[in-house]
Amino acid sequence: MSAEEAAAAAAALATMKEDAGRSGAEAADHQSVQVHGNMQRVKVYSLTNDGQWDDQGTGHLTIDYIEGSRESALAVVDEVDNDMLLLHRITSDNIYRKQDQTIISWKDPEQALDLLLSFQEAEGCGYIWQNIIYLQQKLQSGDLGYGLKDLPSLELSSLPLLLKTVLEWGTKDGTRVAELISQNQDDFFPKLVDLFRMCEGSRNMDDLHMIFRLVKGIISLNNLAIFHKIFSDDFILDIIRALEYDPEVPNVQSHREFVQNQALNEAIHIGNVSVASKIRQTYIIGYIKDAILLNALDGPTMSSLNSIIEGNKLFVVSVLKDDASFIQDLIARITSSNTSAESKSKLVLFLRELCVLSKILGPQGQSQLSRDLIDEGALNIISDVLQSQDKELFSAGANILVYFVNLHPNLVRTFIANHEENYLEGNSLLEFLVQGMLIDSAEEMLYQSCLEILLGSSNTTTHHQDVVLKVFFDKHIQKLIDVIASSCAPKSIARSMPGSVGVRTMVELHSAKPETLLKICELLSFCAHHHTNRMKIFFATNAMEKVLTLAHRTEKVLVVAAVRFIRTIIGKNDDFLVDRVIKLNLLKPVIKAFDENGDRDNMLQSVVLELLEYIRKQNIEPLIEYVAESFWGQLVRFERLQSIQAFKLRYLLMSIKSDAPEKIVESAEIKQSTGVAVMRKKADERGADKEQEGYFSKDSDRVDSSTPTMHSQEQSIPARKPVNADEAQVVGNNPDDGRHSPHKKLASPSKKHEKF
Repeated sequence: MSAEEAAAAAAALATMKEDAGRSGAEAADHQSVQVHGNMQRVKVYSLTNDGQWDDQGTGHLTIDYIEGSRESALAVVDEVDNDMLLLHRITSDNIYRKQDQTIISWKDPEQALDLLLSFQEAEGCGYIWQNIIYLQQKLQSGDLGYGLKDLPSLELSSLPLLLKTVLEWGTKDGTRVAELISQNQDDFFPKLVDLFRMCEGSRNMDDLHMIFRLVKGIISLNNLAIFHKIFSDDFILDIIRALEYDPEVPNVQSHREFVQNQALNEAIHIGNVSVASKIRQTYIIGYIKDAILLNALDGPTMSSLNSIIEGNKLFVVSVLKDDASFIQDLIARITSSNTSAESKSKLVLFLRELCVLSKILGPQGQSQLSRDLIDEGALNIISDVLQSQDKELFSAGANILVYFVNLHPNLVRTFIANHEENYLEGNSLLEFLVQGMLIDSAEEMLYQSCLEILLGSSNTTTHHQDVVLKVFFDKHIQKLIDVIASSCAPKSIARSMPGSVGVRTMVELHSAKPETLLKICELLSFCAHHHTNRMKIFFATNAMEKVLTLAHRTEKVLVVAAVRFIRTIIGKNDDFLVDRVIKLNLLKPVIKAFDENGDRDNMLQSVVLELLEYIRKQNIEPLIEYVAESFWGQLVRFERLQSIQAFKLRYLLMSIKSDAPEKIVESAEIKQSTGVAVMRKKADERGADKEQEGYFSKDSDRVDSSTPTMHSQEQSIPARKPVNADEAQVVGNNPDDGRHSPHKKLASPSKKHEKF
């Protein structure tokens, strides 16, 4: 391949990898494929005259013998219609190139065509590459390695020789061994089963151990035609039985009993014979690779078995999703009073598996199946299942609900809105999701995500969503707030509104784990952002103060969550919320945590600095004054930080513009800032002429790290709002509250204050 062509291949590499990495969801039923090599899923490309790589299709690659000759070839069979996409005779010439772990390319001398194979798995690419190198070496040395002409007969007397041949030649030329078995597979496997049954009947353990090793060796050949034969309904149970006699395990295993109880015990009768067969086959192949031969199979063989399983899953769910009578029968059986509790449990578990399998269909197929299930009444089933004390059944119901919420939130909202009268009976889906966040479980993150989806954005409110929101805010949100308060706060703050916490929740109030508190805080931040007006009802009480008790926790992640919560509230730029922040002194625990964090450059420092930056850039004057006059004693030691310098400068400019120069230089900290002191002195000397007013009406979002300066491209500072009488009485003059009122008018320049 020329340098230009190599460059074109590299340019197309990302696209090819993306195409080759698509899941087995595109694969169909491959039973009729008859290529006898080690199967690898690939995409085939050819180079066009204009230098572009053209996709020839996706198929399964093997190294096989060309019919009528002893020459080896790369053969790719289309995964859909089994047509031959590629048949290339391997040559000893140095024409093959391996790129980026998943690409093999060459220029076919017979067709004068540049070809490229893009592998789904890097391991499969390496396997084929090593085989190409091996065959080239054989061709170059003249040793074609066709020493194995035939296999020993499959009889009890020749069983040791047959086992030795399969194991030895399987490592040297597994393709040849697989070919010899496949050529006589109609005779080979029936004889193998008959021999096994005879040995098992006579309890000849030595021979049974040899048969185990022979079956394991045949599976390790990683041959698609052999897989289709031994995993067919005719042989699969006998193969499982043969694998019970592992010589390295002291006792005979009971694989067949387990498989019969699980795979063959149908929860619901499936009339489609092919679907039923595929379900059984999928389970048994998974059991073989994950339980029986987990440590005995190499990567390429595991990959081949996974491909068969994925193909089976696609086939099963594709057929069932279009079978309306099957879906109706499934739901009807679960809801029927004549169905036993045990059968109902199996049917619900089957329903969960069906939902999980549907993910292989892609968005459109999933959407169709889930909608059909909901239309038939699946949500009524879930409401009942979530009351179960059976952990496995409860988990299945939770997984199905999450599945429905993610795909059809509007349908779930409609169901909740139409069934809310059942709330007092304890089977509200919304209540379940809230309770799910309050218990220690692996699904609590999923419950949080479901609640956020159901609550949605305020911009997309529908009638049913409005009902869901009303129920959530009326009956559930206070529970979440009380959990935080009880887990973090002093006793005085932990008190809640009467009747706000359910019985189950109260059990957990004093034992909420940090992970649970984090999820609750994140959900409350979501509500504050998307449903501010509804949250104001709670913010009018001490709800914000309760949530911010998280800032007192030792876990930094909870402190950061608390800062983000108050940042969300301040980010709404709502006068009422700003007033509540100031009146309740809500930034006190935030600044305290920032101060205690010291010089650590971590997430906590970043989120607090971003909060102060936001207040400054948005020029929220009440908050600027509140922070400056209440917490400068704690912030002054961080003055080297650009954000703190900029915040201080904003306050100074605000004070100058409000004709209150007496507020500027009283503290010792400000006197150390020469640039600011000079700026104030010049302002006093010049008076309020137009040029000076324009100068001081601008501020900068960027401040030099050493001396605060003004820039020509700064935004104008809006005039400060007048302070009303109510604001002046927000906090009072309690000397123990850690601050002075940010709205209190300073009487004279000689009076000292805890401020800049």
